[in-house]
Amino acid sequence: MRIILLGILSIFALSSPVFADNGLVNVKSAHDVKMTADRLEAVLVEKGMTVFARIDHAAGAEKAGMQLRPTELVIFGNPKVGTPLMLCDQNAAIDLPQKALIHEDAAGQVWLSYNSPAYLAERHQLKECSAVLMKVENALSNFAKAATQS
Repeated sequence: MRIILLGILSIFALSSPVFADNGLVNVKSAHDVKMTADRLEAVLVEKGMTVFARIDHAAGAEKAGMQLRPTELVIFGNPKVGTPLMLCDQNAAIDLPQKALIHEDAAGQVWLSYNSPAYLAERHQLKECSAVLMKVENALSNFAKAATQS
């Protein structure tokens, strides 16, 4: 069952624009960091998600007297989705609520990244949560597309 779950989740993850081996799904954005984060926040609210925080790491770095390329973190979720994952394994709470990182790389390309549900399934042994994880993957993929595409 575990292998089937990982296979299904891998199909979703690999269908994303870029999938890195470190458990992150990276989606190229057609917008700058602020616009991508604004668009993400708007679609999250529209879809009934709670946006718990939006952290501007570049602004924090500036306050500390350092420079960092534009980098924002959006923390969001919905207990109707997160709670079932925690019921499968309460340790999953360390990775919840969901996070999306929007940053500009050294070449000036903007990326939106989030933890792959396949990574979370493996990390927390969420074999009993395959249906929830597939819904999470679909939702995250749709949120990322809405935020990053023209």
